[in-house]
Amino acid sequence: MIEAISKRSKIVATVGPASNNKETLIDLIKAGANVFRLNFSHGTHDDHKKVIELVTQINTELGTHIAILQDLQGPKIRVNEVENNSVDILPGEKLCITTDEVLGTREIVSTTYKDIVKDVKRHDTILIDDGNIELLVEEISESNVYTKVVHGGKIKSRKGINLPNTNVSAPSLTKKDREDLQFGLQYDLEWVALSFVRKAQDIIELRDIIRKSQKHTKVVAKIEKPEALENIDEIIRVADAVMVARGDLGVEIAMEDVPLQQKKLVRKCNKAGVPVIIATQMMESMINNPRPTRAETNDVANAVMDGADALMLSAESASGMFPVNAVLRMTQTIAAVEKHAKSVYNRYYEKDKDSSTRLNDLLVRAAVRMSESVSAKALVGMTKSGYTAYRLALHRPSAKVFVFTNKKHLLRQLNLLWGVTGFYYDETEGIDQTLDHIQKILVNEGYLKKGDVWLNIASMPSHWQGHTNMMKVNQIE
Repeated sequence: MIEAISKRSKIVATVGPASNNKETLIDLIKAGANVFRLNFSHGTHDDHKKVIELVTQINTELGTHIAILQDLQGPKIRVNEVENNSVDILPGEKLCITTDEVLGTREIVSTTYKDIVKDVKRHDTILIDDGNIELLVEEISESNVYTKVVHGGKIKSRKGINLPNTNVSAPSLTKKDREDLQFGLQYDLEWVALSFVRKAQDIIELRDIIRKSQKHTKVVAKIEKPEALENIDEIIRVADAVMVARGDLGVEIAMEDVPLQQKKLVRKCNKAGVPVIIATQMMESMINNPRPTRAETNDVANAVMDGADALMLSAESASGMFPVNAVLRMTQTIAAVEKHAKSVYNRYYEKDKDSSTRLNDLLVRAAVRMSESVSAKALVGMTKSGYTAYRLALHRPSAKVFVFTNKKHLLRQLNLLWGVTGFYYDETEGIDQTLDHIQKILVNEGYLKKGDVWLNIASMPSHWQGHTNMMKVNQIE
């Protein structure tokens, strides 16, 4: 297995033209990447298939458990092609946005979203290119939206359009998303992210498709719409993970509100035991520079201290000049924070008193508390569903978390979770023999040595059946 710098918070690295070859993918793993993101807003199915096959090959050859996150585009609204790939518009000018197919000029541009004329109202704001261009809606006709330019600039082909004051009628799961999802389900990918989630039903609809396909893919809800913030408790309740997608979120709501919303989302996800990913512009300057800015380093550090399970790199690793170095710098920052900031650890949460797994959950929490009391070096769980891993990660133990499972797909899926290191184990011997075997594995891998205390939790009488119901403290003689 590849030895990367030890850290608990995980890194999601987007794969693109700068990194979609075997050598660079291996270097990214060595630098600290745990999950590879495939952005289905870009690239062809053949491009993504190549990366999936490479990651599968690398996992087999190197004994790694790198997961793949398929990121669906969602109802992303864009400008169509414009003259010379860029046109200048000035404040005070008029700009028509049309649903007709035309080559864009400084007076009129076409959009991919045909229902824009139904959704927007007079006095609504329209933002282009992450808010760099601001328009005010003045009139609407059958196929045109007439606007006044508030803040001008260059409109480039295919740039995104945001409608922050508008309830967009387009479904979260578009026709393109459904086609891309079917492609991803062929490979039983570990995670799929749904863009522009607005309500819990968006997640439920996606999960129903996955269930009918008899696949194991888990769902990430990307939070980037005001409606999602209004429905956040219901969304967290049904999602397998949450991504704070700060790019579009910072355009859809006031930019100054994003930091507090990020912290609020992390707290809610931590309490619910739902993994949370912080994304967008974490090390944006490293697209072109070999070092991050001090502000970017602080951003990463604050996300770790707040309780993020994972941090994500986008263009930095997909198309930047220094993809491996971007991952390495993020890894180094995470490791430094986790070494010195004790507040990262031992955050004990209690699940709903009416939960059907309450007794099992209390035992896991007790094991984490006990591991701290006895200065244990490791907390070991055995799981067939992954539930034990989620519950251990929830409490953020200072002891390292090791999870043993006989499900290879689950091993890769759990690689997104805070602090979890997985091992494949499919023996069916008695519990005493199993614990002896696990101890030998951890010693041989260099995680434990003579004199170390470690805790294990498991189910009795068979460690592959039922929820966790026993805890044992061990010391290596």
